[in-house]
Amino acid sequence: MDGANIEIRDAVGEENFFLFGMTAAEVKNLQESGYHPYEMMHQNENIKRIFDFIASDELNPLNPGLFSPLTDLLLYQGDKYCLIADLPDFIRVNAEAVNVYKDKQQWNRMSLANIANMGKFSSDETIKGYAKDIWGVWKEKD
Repeated sequence: MDGANIEIRDAVGEENFFLFGMTAAEVKNLQESGYHPYEMMHQNENIKRIFDFIASDELNPLNPGLFSPLTDLLLYQGDKYCLIADLPDFIRVNAEAVNVYKDKQQWNRMSLANIANMGKFSSDETIKGYAKDIWGVWKEKD
């Protein structure tokens, strides 16, 4: 989980945020101990089914192999962001989100909490922060 996700979770509240994935320390540990995405895929039936589906070309029958560069990158060239390692946790949390979505009152409450607390992440606030803190060109209006 990166800094942006931490900031968003803190802004909206843990109860309104679907957290998945490894911490930075867990990613580092996995990479240092030898991360092998291809082996991980073959050890997890859900991941294997996903990659088999992508390879089947059902997503793009008019351009067979379109996604091969992506799957090759993930499986054979390092997956430096550990996307495959995070996939089982994503699948689990996605199922949780689907269950929450079925409860319209809870989903609406969570959605409104997210909307109400996202102002600090708007492009206006981001640009203001850059202008003030990085570029040093921001002047407050009188």
